Amino acid sequence: MYILLMGPPGAGKGTQAAELVAEFQIPHISTGDMFRAAVKEGTELGKQAKACMDAGQLVPDSVTIGIVKERLAKPDCHKGFILDGFPRTIEQADALDSTLVELGIKLNRVININVPVEDLISRMTGRRICKGCGATFHVLFNPSTKDGKCDKCDGEIYQRADDTEETVTKRLSVYSSQTKPLIEFYQDKGLYSEIDGRQPIDKVFADIVHSLRGE
Repeated sequence: MYILLMGPPGAGKGTQAAELVAEFQIPHISTGDMFRAAVKEGTELGKQAKACMDAGQLVPDSVTIGIVKERLAKPDCHKGFILDGFPRTIEQADALDSTLVELGIKLNRVININVPVEDLISRMTGRRICKGCGATFHVLFNPSTKDGKCDKCDGEIYQRADDTEETVTKRLSVYSSQTKPLIEFYQDKGLYSEIDGRQPIDKVFADIVHSLRGE
């Protein structure tokens, strides 16, 4: 099963990806994981990516696509994968198409977990992190029982700078502008499915599996 997983920050992609890994016994491949692995392995492309990141520059598409190709060619991807965080542009999508043709791979489905912006803002701005042990809380869905303190270690809990409403709204706006052309790109190919991410986690997962299996 070859899956491309899309969804805005806060939509629950990580949770669903973990369930899909267990269901189909295929690897979850995120852009960040690919970069870290290439850098750690010291591949030529990994060295180029590291040089860009160390200099605070964006990694060029040519390097990113090369790293993606190297990762997808590995033996654990022969029976399938869940690709997450790539492509982000039409140019990258075209390059991914070419790469998959070279590898003899056809995508089964492009799954987009869709959640309205107002719900995403509520999810993300309500997140709180413990400074002591890193435990995660949410002011609405999973609040600490101790005012401003962690239930596990009594450490101080705080809101990350990138979880403020202004920052979250900006991130979601950028994501939306990037993603719209990709949605149309994969709709035209007949590969696109949209899943309502507002549902309970198990219902979201069931809908994804039904879509992948054509049920």
